[in-house]
Amino acid sequence: MRILMHGINFSPELTGIGRYTGEMAAWLASRGHQVRVVTAPPYYPQWRVAAGWSRLRHRIERPTVAGTGRLTVVRCPLWVPQRPTGIRRVLHLASFVLSSLPAMLAQLGWRPHVVWVVEPALGCAPQALLVARLSGAAAWLHVQDFEVDAAFELGLLRGRTLRAAALGFERWLLRRFDRVSTISARMLQRLDDKGVEPRRRVLLRNWVDVSRVRPAPPPAALRRELGIADGGFVALYSGNMGAKQGLGMLGEVARRLDGVPVCLVLCGDGAARGELQASCAGLANVRFLPLQDEARFRDLLNLADVHLLPQRADAADLVMPSRLTGMLASGRPVVAAASTGTEVATVVADCGLVVDPGDAQAFAAAIERLITDAGLRQRLGQAARDYALRELDRDAILQRFEAQLAGGRTT
Repeated sequence: MRILMHGINFSPELTGIGRYTGEMAAWLASRGHQVRVVTAPPYYPQWRVAAGWSRLRHRIERPTVAGTGRLTVVRCPLWVPQRPTGIRRVLHLASFVLSSLPAMLAQLGWRPHVVWVVEPALGCAPQALLVARLSGAAAWLHVQDFEVDAAFELGLLRGRTLRAAALGFERWLLRRFDRVSTISARMLQRLDDKGVEPRRRVLLRNWVDVSRVRPAPPPAALRRELGIADGGFVALYSGNMGAKQGLGMLGEVARRLDGVPVCLVLCGDGAARGELQASCAGLANVRFLPLQDEARFRDLLNLADVHLLPQRADAADLVMPSRLTGMLASGRPVVAAASTGTEVATVVADCGLVVDPGDAQAFAAAIERLITDAGLRQRLGQAARDYALRELDRDAILQRFEAQLAGGRTT
């Protein structure tokens, strides 16, 4: 098949949507498909264009992939704000929508079989739909985050009139795609609430390569690098440090655990990192790391005795944290802040401990419980690994996706 993919985030970004879209494109190309990607230069979650890429010029890349297919990546310029407030995010997304439109229209002569677009950014969806209709391709929208809901729930955008208009436009747009997929059962239900018919809804979970990310002893070299004694207990947060993650309480959690035999390792980048570092100032039981590259990803996950998954209550079921897949595959228990009945709470219930969002005291107590109960850690960790093998295997998920792509092609 000829598959055109469109989205603002792509490899070599190390977290979130860019990571999954990059893996998907490479996997499809390895299976013999011709894949073209219209995207931006890497900038997330640091909110600056990475060294070696331009924020002003278009660029075409042809990465080498295994298999018989071919992967072409078209990078389109965009404006990246240093401080991504609500209106600046809108302008940032708009800059990419405008710069990528000519690149998308240029694909009409290639006549793709499927045009696949990822939200965020929803602003890319109209031009993806246009290219699909003009080329006779199937149009597929994949929702990683409910961007419109999240922007208003998290206070990034405000106003009843603006919200009604944005939600109305979103609903109109969703109903015009041939397929609309998302990453969790709760988010799939939200698609139903937004008027997407059952025959067009698809569950497409985020995945993990369970053959590469698997339980292993804690890496001694990384422990030495961080000044953590052999046998010392490690509670790890790894991922984006932004508005949706609910990281604000981790400083209080660290203070409550001051004097407890545990080291909190906080790994990531994003708009909230500076504030989190300030809240942990002076604490000897906290270490900060930048996002780690692929070569160290498995070692980082296996550094943990327990993984930390804070989440804001107002982000419940608008997003499904992408980092959860690696946590579970590593065979370690998870301490999650999630409201009862949400997808995160349901998944973590059998392989970790769940507390209410924002309850730093309960979050710290859950960590202490796992420090003192090795048997519970082992049982929950095994349950996490079993869930990853059963539900999150990369090849199984992408093989189902590939079959659905083939079933939806129109030419």
